[in-house]
Amino acid sequence: MAPKQPPRKQSITVSRGARKRDEDSGTEVGEGTDEWAQSKATVRPPDQLELTDAELKEEFTRILTANNPHAPQNIVRYSFKEGTYKLIGFVNQLAVHYSQGGNLIPKDSDEGRRQHYRDELVAGSQESAKVTVSETELLEEEEGPKEAEAETGSQTDVPAAEAAEKVTEEELITPKQPKERKLTNQFNFSERASQTFNNPLRSDDITKVTQAAKIVERMVNQNTYDDIAQDFKYYEDAADEYRDQEGTLLPLWKFQNDKAKRLAVTALCWNPKYKDLFAVGHGSYDFMKQSRGVLLLYSMKNPSFPEYIFSSDSGIMCLDIHVDHPYLVAVGHYDGNVAIYNLKKPHFQPAFRSSAKSGKHTDPVWQVKWQKDDMDNNLNFFSVSSDGRIVSWTLVKSELVHTDVIKLKVEGSTMEGLEGLQLHTVGCGTAFDFHKEIDYMFLVGTEEGKIYKCSKSYSSQFLDTYDAHNMAVDAVSWNPYHTKVFMSCSSDWTVKIWDHTIKTPMFIYDLNSAVGDVAWAPYSSTVFAAVTTDGKTHVFDLSINKYEAICNQPVVAKKKNKITHVQFNPIHPIIIVGDDRGHVICLKLSPNLRKMPKEKKGQEVQKGPAVEIAKLDKLLNLVREVKPKI
Repeated sequence: MAPKQPPRKQSITVSRGARKRDEDSGTEVGEGTDEWAQSKATVRPPDQLELTDAELKEEFTRILTANNPHAPQNIVRYSFKEGTYKLIGFVNQLAVHYSQGGNLIPKDSDEGRRQHYRDELVAGSQESAKVTVSETELLEEEEGPKEAEAETGSQTDVPAAEAAEKVTEEELITPKQPKERKLTNQFNFSERASQTFNNPLRSDDITKVTQAAKIVERMVNQNTYDDIAQDFKYYEDAADEYRDQEGTLLPLWKFQNDKAKRLAVTALCWNPKYKDLFAVGHGSYDFMKQSRGVLLLYSMKNPSFPEYIFSSDSGIMCLDIHVDHPYLVAVGHYDGNVAIYNLKKPHFQPAFRSSAKSGKHTDPVWQVKWQKDDMDNNLNFFSVSSDGRIVSWTLVKSELVHTDVIKLKVEGSTMEGLEGLQLHTVGCGTAFDFHKEIDYMFLVGTEEGKIYKCSKSYSSQFLDTYDAHNMAVDAVSWNPYHTKVFMSCSSDWTVKIWDHTIKTPMFIYDLNSAVGDVAWAPYSSTVFAAVTTDGKTHVFDLSINKYEAICNQPVVAKKKNKITHVQFNPIHPIIIVGDDRGHVICLKLSPNLRKMPKEKKGQEVQKGPAVEIAKLDKLLNLVREVKPKI
C-alpha cells in the first residue's frame, strides 16, 4: 500500500439540510464517507496578488461619462471678425448607433380610441357573418336525417321527430361562439406577397439622397474624364515656343443634353460667384421654326448632365445672372416675355414672369442686363427688343413693374401723316451694354446697323449715333479696362473697335463670314474673341498683331454647324462656344493667346488696370490723331 499522505488544510462547507439529513438517518459525518466529506481545496492562480487587509478594504472610485471617445477635440473655425482661426469649445458628443421612426399610437389618444372602435366594429361584423346560416345549408341539414330515416325503413315515431326538430331550432337560435383569432408575431412575420427577390428601397423619398447622389456622380465623372481634367489644369502647348504670333485652342469638354436637342445655343453666361458654373439658353433663330425653350446650367465638375434644367413654352433668346445674387437668372423669350428663375426654389417655374397686362414686349427680347438696385433697394434689370422699346423691370413684392426708358426711332425717317401728325419708323434693338463706370450711359445696337449712345435720364433723344455696320448689329460690348473703348460685331462679316468720343471705328476686321458674337478677355485689355457662322473661332491680341487674328481655328467638325456665341471664363484660361445644334464646347487657350508682360532683370513686372489702360492707349494713339473728334 502507498504510504499515507499528511493531511492538508481543507475548507469544508456543509449545508444545514445535509447536516439534518445525516442526524435523522443516524449516520455521522465521516463514517464510511471520507471521500464525500473531504471538500475540494481552494486553488489560487499563480499570478494572484497577495494583498493585505488594508489594501483589500481600499475603495476605488470609477466615474462613467457620456463623452464620445472618438469625437475630435481640436476642431477650429475661422473667425472673420477677429481674422484668425479659433478653437471650438463645444464638441457634439452624441453618437447615434440606430434610429428607427415608429408608428405607435397611445391607446388613450383620440386616434387610438378611433382605431379600437373600428376594430370592434370589424370583429362584430365577422362574428355575425359566422352565426348567420344560409337557407341552403338548413335544407341540407334537414334532408340529411330524413334520408337516413327512409333507409332504415322509417322506424322513428312522431314524438322522436318532433324532439329532433326542437333540438335543431334551439341550435339555430343559440349563437355560435367565434373561433379565437390567432395574432401574428409582429417581430417575425412576413406575408407571402412580400417574399420577393427584389431588393427594397433604402429611402422612401429619393430627394433625401439627391445631394449624396450628385457628389457621387461628380466623382464618377472625374474618373471618367480624368485625362481632360488633367489637360484643363496642367497642359500647355509646347509648340507655342516656336510660334511667336500664333496660338491654338485645345478642345476639352462637350456639353449637350437631350432636352436641348435641335435647339440653338442663343445665350451663354458664366456665374459671377461660382466660376465653374455657367448658364446656357436654348431657342431658335429661325422665326419659321419656333417651338420651345430650355435653360440649362452646367458645371465643369460634371460634364455629363446639367445641374439645373428649366423648360419654357417659348424659346429663350438671352439671359443674365445677377452679380450679388448669383441664384437669380433673368431671361428673355422669343414671344416678348421676360422672366426670372430662382435656383434656390425647388419648382421649375419662373419666380417672376411678365404678361400682356404688365407691359411685355411685342417682339423677341434680344438681351437682358441686371442693374444696380434702385433707391428702394428693389432688384431691377433692363431689356431690349425688336419692338424698339428699352424697358426697365423692377421686382416689387411678387410682380414685375415695367418702365419704358427709351423708344428707338430711325433718324431721318419722319413722315407727316393725317392732320399733320409726325410718324416715326421704329428702330429694332438687337443688343446693348452698360458702361462699367458711368451708370447712366449705355450703348444700343439696332437691326439697321446703327449704334446709339443713350442715357437713362433722357428718353426722347440719343447722346450720339454711330453708323456702325451695313447689317444688323449682333453684339456690342464695353472694354473691361478702358472706359472709352467698345467693340461691335455684325452679320456684315466685320468686327470694329471704337472710341466713343470718335464717330469712326479705330480698327476694322473682316472675318469672311457673319460674326455671331464677340467677347473681351478678362485678363487683358487687348485680347478678344469672335465666332463666325462658318464654324471658326478667332482670337485677337492687338498688342501682338493689330492687323489680324493670332488664332483662326475651326471648332465644330461639320460644316453645317454654325457657332453662335462665345464667352471667356472669369479666372480660368478657357472659353466656351455654342453652336446651332445645342452643343457647348469648352476650349483652353494656349500660352501665346494669354501672354503676360515679360520680366526684366532687376525690375518687377507691373500689373493692374493702369497697365492695361496704358497698353491699349498706346495702340489707339496711333490712329486717334487722324480721326475727327466729336
